[in-house]
Amino acid sequence: MDLLAKTSNFFTVEHVWLAIGFLGQFLFASRFLIQWFKSELIGRSVIPVAFWYFSVGGGVVLLAYAVHKMDPVFITGQGMGLFVYARNLYLIARERRNEGTLAPQKL
Repeated sequence: MDLLAKTSNFFTVEHVWLAIGFLGQFLFASRFLIQWFKSELIGRSVIPVAFWYFSVGGGVVLLAYAVHKMDPVFITGQGMGLFVYARNLYLIARERRNEGTLAPQKL
């Protein structure tokens, strides 16, 4: 069997979806490492904005994987989580916009 045939047997649709699932888990788990690292730098517990971006990224990828697997429990959990993550990003953006408009004008 030649290398191309061996490679094509390995890269099946299910293997690709498995890789997507692991990518989603990696992104989702990375948010905790980011939060821990930032908290250690500051010396107190904080949730950096990157935490929410990684939550959204991992949540979207995991939701795609859950839809592919047709797992209603996983779909519901990820779908509801995405709403919370997106809402937090919206609130952060709104706060930053308001801080920008409230800042004193420089001459």
